[in-house]
Amino acid sequence: MSQTIAQLAVDSLISNGIENLYCLPGVQNDDFFNTLYDRQDELRPIQSRHEQGAAYMALGAALATGKPQAFCIVPGPGFLNGCAALCTAYSLNAPLFALIGQIPSRAIGKGLGLLHEIEGQLEIMGTMTKWCDRVVDGSKAVDQFRTAWTEMQSGRPGPVGLEIPVDIWTAETSFEPSALTIAPPANRAPDATEIAAAADLIRQAKRPLIVVGRGAQDVSQDVRSFAKEISAGVVHFRSGQGVMRADDDQCIGIPVAHALWPDCDLVIGLGSRLMAQKVQWGMDDALKILHIDLDPDVLTRMRPADVGIEADLIHAMPLLNAAVKGQQPDRNDWLDEVRRAKERKTQEYVENLAPQIGWLSAIRDVLPENGILVDELTQIGYVSRFAHQAFEPRTFLSSGFQGTLGWGIAAALGAAHARQDVPVVSICGDGGAMFTIAELSTARHHKIPLTVIVMNDNAYGNVRSIQRDNYQERYIASDLISPDFVKLAESCGVKGERAATPDELRSVLADAIATDEPTVIEVPQGQVPSPWDYVLLPKVRG
Repeated sequence: MSQTIAQLAVDSLISNGIENLYCLPGVQNDDFFNTLYDRQDELRPIQSRHEQGAAYMALGAALATGKPQAFCIVPGPGFLNGCAALCTAYSLNAPLFALIGQIPSRAIGKGLGLLHEIEGQLEIMGTMTKWCDRVVDGSKAVDQFRTAWTEMQSGRPGPVGLEIPVDIWTAETSFEPSALTIAPPANRAPDATEIAAAADLIRQAKRPLIVVGRGAQDVSQDVRSFAKEISAGVVHFRSGQGVMRADDDQCIGIPVAHALWPDCDLVIGLGSRLMAQKVQWGMDDALKILHIDLDPDVLTRMRPADVGIEADLIHAMPLLNAAVKGQQPDRNDWLDEVRRAKERKTQEYVENLAPQIGWLSAIRDVLPENGILVDELTQIGYVSRFAHQAFEPRTFLSSGFQGTLGWGIAAALGAAHARQDVPVVSICGDGGAMFTIAELSTARHHKIPLTVIVMNDNAYGNVRSIQRDNYQERYIASDLISPDFVKLAESCGVKGERAATPDELRSVLADAIATDEPTVIEVPQGQVPSPWDYVLLPKVRG
């Protein structure tokens, strides 16, 4: 029986565990969606109101679950609309499968002015994916899909993409569905020599700090045991939150770690680029580096690690824990210093950033420990990256170093769709909220129980605060006229509420979380203290 590329695409997604396809259909992909029609019980289309919404939803779902997700959009402007999500996924090492339409294969690159035609679409996609390709030949298509899945899950994970021209969806191919499943390749494990070198470096240290990134999210228990054994502070920011419990004395945010940095004699990077430490805080010969990561390039970037191990932390951490057990010097004085620094620095920023801390405390009081908070580029969001109390892995989602303004609502919607077993809360400003506010209609249509908190100061608040603090209040292009978000939510069929104080937010948020309906909570906000003294931290050594 004849098979088509469209059938191959559907079967490949299903065979590799994709249950939801975040999408916005269009003419170049009509044959694909016509094929999907008969398989919706296995692969559910979740249509968005904008291509960036579809791509962000897939990203949010991937970050919340740690599992591959997929999206499908049209070429040209549709593809470009999804690019912000793709580059954010690349920076966050998120496993996304991008299925992108294309104009007729024989017209590519000829500049004929066809609908959705742009020059160099595949080349653009190549700058923000681990791997991408164009399908034009049915005899090679199966291998291309298999390669995409292999590349996504090999080494440092990341997004991949396949571009399918409109005339190729119905092209003939041949495949066995049972042969389409690609098991995640076994990533490299460290050898005994590498583990011994790492253990020896740790044994010699008196004042170690561990820096965790997104790569450590799946080895949380191992990291917690490791930190206890070697008496090290564990540093998190953005993507590393939740690896250690926030209420553990050894769990510290970057303001605390920065205060300890001049005295640290060993930094251990686990699934982290260590860029803040290497680039901003400074290093010298008295500071040793042990770095374990799947990406060999990060081990030598800026300053090479004294012991650099290219390995999967899933394999490395049990071996390292066994090697260091019972072999450590007394570091109780260092632990006491870590605890004192945490107490002192936390008290300082709680006082200096009281408005933002007040709102964050209200959210933390209501959100259960396994609930997910999705941050945004807003004043409360910046503070949340070091001051939010995360207790479990994958319960704090951030756009990382991309700083993708406007990602929050749509990414949180994807997280809420993929993790309907836990409450998901999105915090955003009125500026960022308007980027994907149309997806409230998506939330209503698909009955996704997301709670969105919009901090409304009628401004691009961060731009305005910088103009206030650094440019003598010479305000320019930072003021906004934002809508009534309660009425806007209600017009989309979503519950709208307003909270003027942290206590009111506690009450309203508790009610929202208790329901299975999407809710928007507008929080009117005035000027707040700048958080940047606790984020953009200066060089203190080297």
